[in-house]
Amino acid sequence: MDQKIKEIWDSKQLSNNGEKVVQLERRLANFLNAEYLSVFSNGTLALQLACRVLELSGEVITTPFTFPATVNALVWNQLKPVFCDIEEETYNIDPDKIEALITEKTTAIMPVHVFGNPCDVEKIQQIADRHGLKVIYDAAHAFGVRHHGKAIASFGDITMFSFHATKVYNTIEGGALVFKHPYLKERADQMRNFGILPDGDVLEPGTNAKLNEVQAAVGLLLLDKVEEEIRRRKEIAATYAEELGDIPGIRINKPVDGLEYNYPYFVITIDKNEFEISRDVLYEELKAHNIITRKYFYPLCSNLQCYKDLPSADKARLPVANKVADSVLALPLYGELSHEEVAYICRIIRESRL
Repeated sequence: MDQKIKEIWDSKQLSNNGEKVVQLERRLANFLNAEYLSVFSNGTLALQLACRVLELSGEVITTPFTFPATVNALVWNQLKPVFCDIEEETYNIDPDKIEALITEKTTAIMPVHVFGNPCDVEKIQQIADRHGLKVIYDAAHAFGVRHHGKAIASFGDITMFSFHATKVYNTIEGGALVFKHPYLKERADQMRNFGILPDGDVLEPGTNAKLNEVQAAVGLLLLDKVEEEIRRRKEIAATYAEELGDIPGIRINKPVDGLEYNYPYFVITIDKNEFEISRDVLYEELKAHNIITRKYFYPLCSNLQCYKDLPSADKARLPVANKVADSVLALPLYGELSHEEVAYICRIIRESRL
């Protein structure tokens, strides 16, 4: 990293599409098998700009089982989120419930590849094609994932990746968009730099969403390490699965078939009746042993103060999402986690129900 910093310092350019950013975009495009890719200062701004460059309006159908940034990006573009229930097995948006939510105001679908598991991309695209809708995928968790041999960014009109420090791959803060068409990249590149054209004119107001050179340098270094990180996480996930697989009341969220997975999280759901204690009780018990887990995603976006009054946020319309949000728990998962530590976590989980 010292050498990278020296190179940046010697270049006299800390931002504004410097050499490291250009290198990072090229290497990420190759890694993700993406023809048109742009990087941004964070995934949230990237998602906001995705909505803007597609010129969306009216309503966008999305999932309530996601981080608030997904839904916030819509509202920041004066778009109305319409919540669709999810599949209990994958936690992804239920494609069989999308069409009933489409109105004359609907312009797009924004699904999320939850915990790196791909949505039913074929069925979603068929729906979008029938109704003339755009598709933006939030792939914040799905860096490097391949579905039946195809890169995850191959689907939809635009795919967003998050490079936040908690992700499998990161630039400390950052994000990227992968586009189907070059004109979308060109417009996004202008929009991330205040909307400024090469001649200095501004046709429409943009924003400041540029990734700086230091964070790009971090990204270049970590890109060399991400495959090893994924390999280690795969081993750790296998240990978790072996230790927890026979415990009544615990269901492990597993990769779908035909997937080259990136192991971003290890997630379980707790059936209170079978496990004998609730997810919340287990969360507190683990916390008492200095084991920090996440109720991820809880609360549902549809139950947040700013969204709960939307008609589509009615709990009766989202039974599966509410059930999952009340029972899901993400356990510690990172490459440096030892098998002994995993065994300890699993022992505390077993003992919690006694």
